[in-house]
Amino acid sequence: MRWKLASADEEKSAALARELEVPPLLGKLLLLRGIADPEAAYNFLNPRLSQLHNPFLMADMDRAVERLRRAVERKEKILIYGDYDVDGTTAVAVLLAGLESLGARVDVHIPDRLKDGYGMRVPIVERAAAEGFTVLLSVDTGIREHDVVARAQELGIDCIITDHHLPKESLPAAHALLNPHRQDCAYPDKNLAGVGVAFKLVQGLLGERMSEATLRSYLKIVAIGTIADVVPLTGENRVIASLGLEGLRRPSQPGISALLDVAGLNGRAPSAGDVGFRIAPRMNAAGRMEDARSVIELLRTSDPVKARQIARHLDALNSERQHAEESILHEIEKIVESRPDINDRYSLVFAGTGWHRGVIGIVAQRVVERHYRPTLVIGVEDGTGQGSGRSIANFHLLNALTDSKDIFDRFGGHAAAAGFTLPSKRIGELEQRFEAYARSTLAPQDLVPLLRVDAEIDLDQLDWPLFEHLKRMEPFGMGNPTPVLVVRRLRLIYPPRVLSEKHLKIRIGSGPKHFDAIGWRKGEHAKLLSSGDSVDLAFTLDENTYQGTSSLQMVIKDLRLDGNGM
Repeated sequence: MRWKLASADEEKSAALARELEVPPLLGKLLLLRGIADPEAAYNFLNPRLSQLHNPFLMADMDRAVERLRRAVERKEKILIYGDYDVDGTTAVAVLLAGLESLGARVDVHIPDRLKDGYGMRVPIVERAAAEGFTVLLSVDTGIREHDVVARAQELGIDCIITDHHLPKESLPAAHALLNPHRQDCAYPDKNLAGVGVAFKLVQGLLGERMSEATLRSYLKIVAIGTIADVVPLTGENRVIASLGLEGLRRPSQPGISALLDVAGLNGRAPSAGDVGFRIAPRMNAAGRMEDARSVIELLRTSDPVKARQIARHLDALNSERQHAEESILHEIEKIVESRPDINDRYSLVFAGTGWHRGVIGIVAQRVVERHYRPTLVIGVEDGTGQGSGRSIANFHLLNALTDSKDIFDRFGGHAAAAGFTLPSKRIGELEQRFEAYARSTLAPQDLVPLLRVDAEIDLDQLDWPLFEHLKRMEPFGMGNPTPVLVVRRLRLIYPPRVLSEKHLKIRIGSGPKHFDAIGWRKGEHAKLLSSGDSVDLAFTLDENTYQGTSSLQMVIKDLRLDGNGM
């Protein structure tokens, strides 16, 4: 792994720190994130409701609101066409709550990940028309569904699309199309998640009916979907995530409370990391392994007993998901071991019969973490391959798939992640063309992960006051990464330990000051370390609580022994 120490103008960062009355390190971190103006920095450190934008700045918002209000007034039937991931299910819950508060006649369709795949389907629209629906409201999908929207129009259904994925050059002929990525949309924040776009629609729809208390209640669910979808946690998303996470400290809805409980988080405000690694996987497990409707039911039930039953079921599904994921990873690693040419490749494509299609996206991400190559993982069944891809820096995955668009039956996504289906007989051709595209766009140095280091500090600087200042920059995520620090020439106090057969645990120090450090999934480094070794450590700072006692803990990003990368 390459380390790159970020640089910032020392005078500007020091001046910013003085203006805000914070430590110089915080001034540098703000500057590195593109925040140089004191007022902008103050707003960044103090998110509040007034920073949310007017929803009617979004193109077509007025048309969407007018059509839905007319449908409510006339008692027309509205169908929400949802999606099965956390972004989609939270968006459905938000829209259901908003529409039902106005007395709307509304129902929901959630596609089956395994049977339907991603996106909208003509047969669903035809069934909706037969059942008397006159308005179709999509969430987290629809921006590329020209044929589906055209068929709905033929059948007398008005489509309102809410989506945040990148559009094609032309837009579907929908009654209203809400997407900040539209070229003609002047909405100030282009990075909303699907649930964020749905939330803005509810804001516009409810208008003055949305009190501050109601707004904060919505933000709890919107924050979960926003964080889970890994959109930049800057701008409006930062406000949503920050205030939503704070509200989750006191969940009033039984479903959210039960979910936090099974994730071991009840009684404290969860972090963005908690949502990403503990809450979202349990919610996503429903759509991956079974039926995502149970998530919507969980978010809407007022029965604590039922909420606990659903939450425990989601927890069990998540365990099942983990087992399926590990099984596929084991098969992939056996393939890697049998193919010496793998290390010379610029991309990786793996396919297997019977691989659970609900977890292939997670598996692709795990492969990227291990081998740092753009990766496609494909589950094959009955002559069809359903695949998911994950990317690395400097490689636009959707562009790569578009370069081979004639191979696919369907595909979509963005720079970092994508999904597709294709005839299984063409997987070999895809592997060749994907590799050729990767070699044409990536340089050899792009295949070595780059660790961005925010600052090099002395061990003496690590204390609780510094940690509390760093916490003011939360929530961390894309666009505002957790600060990575480096301390050099640290001594290993004891021999390294391996926890749960995969995690590295060490005790390091300099002089009288010692800290514990944990390296998630870095257990293989233990055999290279000995007590007394001198290491340079790149890490993030975290709080570890054990048996009621809290201590600062370093979370290892990388370490170097005697100046050499490991």
